[in-house]
Amino acid sequence: MRPNWLLGIVLMFIAQVAPAADPVDGARLSPQEEKEGFVLLFHGKDLDGWQGSTDGYVVENGLMVCKKQGGGMLFTKKEYGNFAFRFEFKLEPAANNGVGIRTPLGCNPAYCGMEIQILDTEYKNIQPWQAHGSIYGVVPAKTGFLNPAGQWNSEEIRCSGRRVTVTLNGEVIVDADLDKVKPVDGHDHPGLKQEKGYIGFLGHGSRIEFRNIRIKEL
Repeated sequence: MRPNWLLGIVLMFIAQVAPAADPVDGARLSPQEEKEGFVLLFHGKDLDGWQGSTDGYVVENGLMVCKKQGGGMLFTKKEYGNFAFRFEFKLEPAANNGVGIRTPLGCNPAYCGMEIQILDTEYKNIQPWQAHGSIYGVVPAKTGFLNPAGQWNSEEIRCSGRRVTVTLNGEVIVDADLDKVKPVDGHDHPGLKQEKGYIGFLGHGSRIEFRNIRIKEL
């Protein structure tokens, strides 16, 4: 039997040189974000703080994953009105999801709130107001800034009063004054008048990975 002191030295050495398991690799704030007051909505370990389709999303290696056979609507447990919501995501080819903002529960976020599209470019035969980043049915987004399937993207959705902006990979693709826009899909969108509501991911049968989900209330 090794002496206890020798075993202690061995264990200390292993702790120093072995890479530590980091289950929150996909849940980080930059020093600047911490200074600005951003907080994590997902800590890389579980779905604490979220409600709805908690069986349609799983945590894998510190990432939030919308299951291909699952998905559904996963919402925050807290309502938000004015905010900067940031997240990173990676799509499979032709993937389809969305972000519900200022939405009540128990209804279709695309109408009773607003849905910001998450849609891969390989998803064909769509209207301009369905392209990635668009306010579904209302405001088409600029295209050409989404990274190919399998690569990470960074996005910010900012709501400040009646202005909504969407920034994808550093490019502003939507800048909308909600008092000056009108639905273009032929449907009523009473959610455009919502002042606050829940934020949610809206899965539609595609595997999508999310990380670094954070928010700052404005």
